[in-house]
Amino acid sequence: MNSKVQSLKDFLGQAGWAALVEVAATKGSTPRETGAFMLVSASAIYGTIGGGQLEYMAIDKARQMLGSLRPAPLGEFADVAAAPHPPAGTFSPYSDGEKGDSRNAGDPLSPSLRGEGKGEGLRDAGKMFATLDVPLGPEIGQCCGGRVEVLIRPVDGALEQELIAKAEVEEAHLPHVYLFGGGHVGQALASALALLPIHAVVVETRAEALEGMPETVETRLTPMPEAVVRDAPAGAAFAILTHDHALDFLIVAEALKRGDAAYVGMIGSKTKKATFKNWFLKSADGSEAEFNRLVSPIGGNAVKDKRPPVIAALAAAEIMTALVSHATEATASSTPEKAMAD
Repeated sequence: MNSKVQSLKDFLGQAGWAALVEVAATKGSTPRETGAFMLVSASAIYGTIGGGQLEYMAIDKARQMLGSLRPAPLGEFADVAAAPHPPAGTFSPYSDGEKGDSRNAGDPLSPSLRGEGKGEGLRDAGKMFATLDVPLGPEIGQCCGGRVEVLIRPVDGALEQELIAKAEVEEAHLPHVYLFGGGHVGQALASALALLPIHAVVVETRAEALEGMPETVETRLTPMPEAVVRDAPAGAAFAILTHDHALDFLIVAEALKRGDAAYVGMIGSKTKKATFKNWFLKSADGSEAEFNRLVSPIGGNAVKDKRPPVIAALAAAEIMTALVSHATEATASSTPEKAMAD
């Protein structure tokens, strides 16, 4: 499994000099929230601040900054190995001819560059920064109506470690989605889930069904998939679509008996759901309340299309909605006001 943290490390390791482009402040309607960021190198991009002309302007400004980080004499540092990132050499920030953008800051087509650092060598690169204050109006081809302030900084060693540490914390707290079954729909759903800010796990009893899964999705081969349900963290989502209806029933029963699941969904027809209900209530010691938490068929029935990619798209949206709703309810129930009311 190639985690999103590893993807970030790979980008930073291969980018050479990179700039952090971060949404520092917002007002009104904007494409992304405060704190959203992207990384820009001379030839690649990691992440997004919302796309559109705003992002193009930020990328252009970031690359202007990177272009001004010109090589400096190696003799500037007595111990080159102790120099900040990148360790292969030493650099200096803006050249004397690069004073920043002196155009009218009030002109939305000419965002301002403020506070650019002037240092002596790479040791001061971390002090360099630029800000773009951009109204999102028709002048730049975006009609959001809000305003965004973007902070742009070169990534030195300290900032690189800060970004990685933050990503590790975020990844550790991602909601878990367990997908049982690696058939046609399972493969399509795994590909859809791989794009989302979640930790996706595909569980199978057949080794060949796990081949070709997206590299950011965890895979587990086990003869007892229902046991995985018991070990899942609170707030997890479970999508059950194996090749065996009896196995589906066992897994769904385990998931429904967990009162802390954000979502329990099973692929199938009305007949399959009715058969499961009869078995669940009579043979699995299930209750009506538990059964009523089951989502089946997954993805709903508003769109009458049984092609795997279509089912996967609908199910992924359904699962993400359930995760967000569950997280919102959990946050609300943990507030001091709620605790006092209880």
